[in-house]
Amino acid sequence: MADNKRLLVKITRESLPQVKDKYPYLYLERGRLEIDDSSVKWIDCDGNVVRLPIASINCLLLGPGTSLTHEAVKVIATANCGLCWVGEDSLLYYASGISPTSDSRNFRRQMQLAADSKKSLEIARQLFAKRFPDMDLSGKTLKEMMGLEGQRVRSLYQTKAEYYQVGWKGRQYTPNKFELSDLTNQILTAANTALYGILCSSIHSMGYSPHMGFIHSGSPLPFVYDMADLYKEHLCIDLAFALTKEMAGMYDKHCVSSAFRERVIESDLLTQISSDISELLGGRKNAGRTGK
Repeated sequence: MADNKRLLVKITRESLPQVKDKYPYLYLERGRLEIDDSSVKWIDCDGNVVRLPIASINCLLLGPGTSLTHEAVKVIATANCGLCWVGEDSLLYYASGISPTSDSRNFRRQMQLAADSKKSLEIARQLFAKRFPDMDLSGKTLKEMMGLEGQRVRSLYQTKAEYYQVGWKGRQYTPNKFELSDLTNQILTAANTALYGILCSSIHSMGYSPHMGFIHSGSPLPFVYDMADLYKEHLCIDLAFALTKEMAGMYDKHCVSSAFRERVIESDLLTQISSDISELLGGRKNAGRTGK
């Protein structure tokens, strides 16, 4: 289509909603993303067409059987909507697309903080303190804090198991062998992966890097894992034990997806992510869109 006849509506930084104002995510599988007039459209395997309000969606989780056009990627990136490639029902997290930003000040700040051992340790301490406010962390090393965290998390699993009267033998997950895990672990894996997708997109949207963490290291997305631990207790752990009791031994992907989505919206997760990252790193909430 000639440029003078293009029907795509130009999206400006000023017209984009903030990360905290967006819908958390949409999961899509077995279909195609294309451009139609002024919108991105989803065509499913049955030929049904749905136009997507990309500017107000934080992240698209693309499952098996999905394809998208080059033009669709351009429009999605311009709208600052994240793209994540995941396994069926978000059970595996494969990769994510990085939306270009106009301002790197948040990334530079994150890099400076991570490179300073004292400041990095202080941020790690703040992350632990948010989860365990009654824990005395003064003077403790990162290794010591991680040891204390491990004890608390194991205790949390056991407490939830007893509360919901669910058998629990510990956290178990083998990549690509989802079906070998027990029901509670399957739900945990699915919820965790969906949470990682939302966080990865949010972190990119705010102009930070998911690859530069303060607690986790040696993994693909350390900052995502740092932040995910703040929200897992309610969104993933409590959910997993609650649904285990309801499902009576049979994994129901639609039930898990629906229940997780409800908790994400109920807890206003995107607003919380934006607030927590800005508080921890002291950067600008929307540096990815506000100019230099």
